[in-house]
Amino acid sequence: MSESSSEQLGPRAQGRPQRERTGLEIAIVGFAGRFPGAADAEALWPLVREADTGIAQLSAESLRAAGVPAEQIADPRFVPVAADLAEIENFDAAFFEIPPREAELLDPQHRLFLEIAWNALEDAGVDAASDRRPIGVFAGTSISTYAIQNVLPSGADLSALGGLLGSDKDHLTTLVSYRLDLEGPSMAIQTACSTSLVAVHLAAQSLLAGECDVALAGGSTVLLPRGAGYLYREGGLPSRDGRVLSFDEKASGTVFGSGVGAVVLKRLDDAIQDGDRIRAVILGTAINNDGASRVGYAAPGAIGQAKVVRAALHVAEVDPTTVRYIEAHGTGTPLGDAIEFSALAKGYAAASPRSIALGSIKPNVGHLGSAAGVASLIKTVLALEHREIPPLRGFEAPNREIALDASPFEIPNQPLVWQAGEEPRRAAVCSFGMGGTNAHALLEEAPTLEPSEPSGASRAVQALVISAKTTKALDAAIVRLTDHLEKHRELPLADVAFTLARGRRAVGKRHAVVARSTD
Repeated sequence: MSESSSEQLGPRAQGRPQRERTGLEIAIVGFAGRFPGAADAEALWPLVREADTGIAQLSAESLRAAGVPAEQIADPRFVPVAADLAEIENFDAAFFEIPPREAELLDPQHRLFLEIAWNALEDAGVDAASDRRPIGVFAGTSISTYAIQNVLPSGADLSALGGLLGSDKDHLTTLVSYRLDLEGPSMAIQTACSTSLVAVHLAAQSLLAGECDVALAGGSTVLLPRGAGYLYREGGLPSRDGRVLSFDEKASGTVFGSGVGAVVLKRLDDAIQDGDRIRAVILGTAINNDGASRVGYAAPGAIGQAKVVRAALHVAEVDPTTVRYIEAHGTGTPLGDAIEFSALAKGYAAASPRSIALGSIKPNVGHLGSAAGVASLIKTVLALEHREIPPLRGFEAPNREIALDASPFEIPNQPLVWQAGEEPRRAAVCSFGMGGTNAHALLEEAPTLEPSEPSGASRAVQALVISAKTTKALDAAIVRLTDHLEKHRELPLADVAFTLARGRRAVGKRHAVVARSTD
């Protein structure tokens, strides 16, 4: 639920001194996602705070049911784990007016991102049908294992128009723009593991250039077959023991998984003027490529990573000593972790020893490929909102190539209260892609704002309006609203009524409640 409170309007911040604005700030006003072990973005917070994981151990029975051969299950190199999403086979095609045959050919990565795009815009209180400002879409997806595993074996012709549009990476974002009637730039981004954070960078650039007034940015990865485990190969990327142990001496690799996420962005001044719930502020981003300064194409490069860190700090005009948390890429490969740690230590060399907490979401959800960066970004926004730094799951002792004690970093094994200082709480997010495209972003907690002008009194009675495309969906929406108000009794009812009326698209099946209070 997104609030549009009149008490949030106005440009003046109160409390401790604020960093002088550069005019490049971007507000995160909403997000949505689905991740292993977290059915939605809000469920991600307890998963990371409690150092839990969505990487599941697979039983022999479930492996056999998934079609894994008995001889593979018995292979000593076989690792019976998976970082899957639940119910990826479910898709409300009728909601988006997609014909059944087209929906069958549509890659689950496209289906899920379309649903998450709708959810993220609702979380932001943006109704594209009534707000006709240009909304851009910037995102990317992984290879279509669905086309390989399901569509091609069925005999469907992928060269036909429906098969091509449903499985090709090029059409991820333009499908969203078409189905949701969004008229801003629509760009498919492909930089491997850094795709979704690069998408955020490009979305921010588009906003600052005036190409759009709202931007949706993210990524989608769905790996098939589900629940099938994998064979460990010495020297490969996947983990020997099915765990991701970022920066730890026992790390042996990563676990690839499925996930999808998106954030909704606005220029900060616009978000303040619109009275949006600002969830965090992006102070600056940078991207680059390692070039040939590494041992091989698939290897990471310390020089390029250090350069992108310094570039982002420069763009954001942020003193590295004011950053308290860094959400690292943290793949859990000994080489990759050591190189990333070295690059971060160079970029944040000015910080005091053990003044910056280091973490990574990959031990919690696995490596989500094209969705990895946006998962890290959403986790970091949640940490800023909850004013806590979550622990790095599974960390015991550092990789022998990492000089932790001589660095600016500490690696927490339990949640840390994120104390306020003279500066607002600040964090950074890393995402590095195979092929050398690196991204780094600097974030700040949402500003505390006071109204530039006093707002008028609200009506004594509020009308809460709800709509859906089917009666069943309408009933479910009423239950969700009821649960939300029960959990958040502090919400002004006038704000809830405003968002429901102005920040939600009105569709056929409708319901309304007139009330004086939440009770």
